[in-house]
Amino acid sequence: QLQFVESGGGSVQPGGSLRLSCAASGFTLAHYAIGWFRQAPGKGREGVLCISSSGGTTYYADSVKGRFTISRDSAKNTVYLQMNSLKPEDTAVYYCARAGACGGFGGYDYWGQGTQVTVSS
Repeated sequence: QLQFVESGGGSVQPGGSLRLSCAASGFTLAHYAIGWFRQAPGKGREGVLCISSSGGTTYYADSVKGRFTISRDSAKNTVYLQMNSLKPEDTAVYYCARAGACGGFGGYDYWGQGTQVTVSS
């Protein structure tokens, strides 16, 4: 069966860092594009960034450029989101999802359960 297991969420102060993990079972992550999305209270879900099957990065949100990095560890079948210099506006539930390519919502066919990230002083 297909499954994402997320970890690494939590509460941090502004300027702090977190690393989110999305471990897959039932399929090989390296064969797909993996995107990270987030949804803040009262707002719609927005794309953050995506890593393609070839390893390239696509940024959906300009606000995270220079602060967030996506990577893949094929041996562990896991994708990571390294978040540095966190800001209060980064507070949201973060989701990972699978697609054939780094495109729009319609291309993502499987989603993780989400993990809460809270940035406050």
